[in-house]
Order: sequence, then C-alpha cells, then structure tokens
Amino acid sequence: MSTFIEQLARAWEKNDSLLCVGLDPEIERFPSEIAAAPSPIFQFNKAVIDATADLVCAYKPQFAHYAAYEAEDQLERTIEYLHRTYPGIPVILDGKRGDVGNTAERYAIEAFERYGADAVTVNPYLGGDSLEPFLKHADRGVIVLCRTSNPGARDLQDLEVGARRLYHVVAELAATRWNTRGNCALVVGATYPRELAEVRRIVGDMPLLLPGVGAQGADVAQAIQNGQSGHGTGLIVSSSRAILYSRPAAGGDFAAVARAAARSLRDEINASRRRPGAL
Repeated sequence: MSTFIEQLARAWEKNDSLLCVGLDPEIERFPSEIAAAPSPIFQFNKAVIDATADLVCAYKPQFAHYAAYEAEDQLERTIEYLHRTYPGIPVILDGKRGDVGNTAERYAIEAFERYGADAVTVNPYLGGDSLEPFLKHADRGVIVLCRTSNPGARDLQDLEVGARRLYHVVAELAATRWNTRGNCALVVGATYPRELAEVRRIVGDMPLLLPGVGAQGADVAQAIQNGQSGHGTGLIVSSSRAILYSRPAAGGDFAAVARAAARSLRDEINASRRRPGAL
C-alpha cells in the first residue's frame, strides 16, 4: 500500500498541481436545489470533486463543518467516494487533534480507521508523546501545526525560545525527532511568507500544507516562491471558500464555476513554481 507521502508525490506529478481543495460545507451557501436534497453535503462534495479531480493534489475536509451539522456519515461517504472513484488523490482530515495517551489513540483510530483519511492535522502543544499514536501509522501522513495563517498565531507561535521562535522549534522537531518514519508534514500559513521561507530552510523538502490562499488573501506568488522545495513541489496549497462558493450566474452550474476557480488558482500557482531543468 502506498504511503501518504508517495500518493502526494504522484498526485503532484500526474495533475501538475500543488492545489488542495478544502471540502468545508456550509449548507446555507449551497444552491437551493442541493440544500433541499437528501444528504446535501455529500451531493455538494461529490459534484465539486467530480469537477476538480484532475486539477488537485489532495482534498481536505474540515471535521467541524460536518460535526456541526451532525453529518459525520456524509464525511465518511465523501472519503469513501474519493478513495473508490479517484484512488490516487490523498485525503487530509483537518481535525487539528491533540491529546494525551489513550485519548490520542482514539483520535488516531477515528481519523485513520473510521474515516479512512490518508493524513490528519494535529496540534503539537502537548508534545511528542501525544503525536506518537498518529505517527506510528507509518503509511499515513501526520501534518503538524507550525505557523498558522490566522492573525493571532503570533500570540504563542512567535514566542522566543532561546534564540529562536517557538515555531522554529516545532519545525525542527517535526523534521527530526518526530519524523523517524518519514510521515510528517507541517501546516504553515501562506499569509506569512517570511516565516514560510524560514520553515522551508529548517525542514528541507518536507511537505508543507499552506492555508491562507483565497478568502484569507495571501499573495500566491510570494507564498509559492518562499515555500516550494528545490524540486518545485513540496506544497499542498489549500483553498476552500474561494473555490466552493464562487457564485455562478443565475441558473449557472456551481460545479463548473468551482472547476474554473480551481483551474485558475492551479495555473496561478504553477506560474510561480520552480521547474528544474527548465531554461
């Protein structure tokens, strides 16, 4: 069975894409015919997935957007549909889990066995032993919060630890002590390009999940130039609302509009990528 990192590398190459579409349902923003249908979240996700699957390197459902609607069953159906229909595209469950001991074990079972996610986001605040229940699943990705995209990130993540910032420490731990199985990645906000460049220097070619593009207004070119690996890959550039809720004209096809938004962002990302061997 392929690992998450192997799946991701193949998807980067096959679709020539670093784009990840976030599947963050808000039923209030669905077209009326979808909102009124049975299992509206699954139907919405399916339409978006079918319209964009050749343009992405991953999909990222955000757990809270399903739990808030008591729609965990539709999350399960969405991931199962992706694995069955588009088996080369990895699925990242954005749950930001982090807890101690037996509880962390339960969260890992939830992510990898119940939902079948290929990777999960985790919070490192409790330290390495709280991550080990996830990390021991060597074929799955463990994506550690490092320097997040929100304005309040600096409240804790920028605190000085000796001569370094706390997010530097997290990046180094993720690249060394926590990554003995080679299945770590990091969350680094595209909204902070200088910090992104610093993390890239610390972690080498480790994959970085970049929120902040689209609705949060990050500069795409600067984020790609600062965050890409030496191979012109290394990034999972996540956009949700700007793709899911681009409004079609009256009577328009929302999935076609999502496809157009995804294609536009993928092409914008690719325009800033390093292409080894290119003149």
